[in-house]
Amino acid sequence: MGKGLSFWFACSSILVLGAAAIFISYNGWIALLLGILAICNIGWGFVIKAKKNRLNGPKAE
Repeated sequence: MGKGLSFWFACSSILVLGAAAIFISYNGWIALLLGILAICNIGWGFVIKAKKNRLNGPKAE
């Protein structure tokens, strides 16, 4: 996975987790939903990375 795509997944996960932290004091259900969304976003990043590695072959870095 490229650096730009990795950076996108990292930043979007941090933003969603930050929003979940803010919503903890306002509404627990929204905070829980945002937490689940962040976990799915992180998982989706790993899925994309695995698919790209399977198509291109792992590269030694």
